[in-house]
Amino acid sequence: MKLNELSPGEGGTIIRIIAGDQKLKRRLRDMGIVKGETLVLEKVAPLGDPIEIRVKGYKLSLRKREAEQIEIEKLNKEAL
Repeated sequence: MKLNELSPGEGGTIIRIIAGDQKLKRRLRDMGIVKGETLVLEKVAPLGDPIEIRVKGYKLSLRKREAEQIEIEKLNKEAL
């Protein structure tokens, strides 16, 4: 599933970044979005864009189109 499909409070493990744009891939990796990392969707703006996630102990805001490029495996709430 994709990161943008989560609901607030849900989380997952990053499987891969599927962006074709190498600049976007590098930018996401530089912000801690790397394979195997666990993240949690904290908030979604009222109009659905941007979203706020928690990854590597900090909060990060991403645009919906960026979140669509991140493939994750959804985790149970107990695993978070």
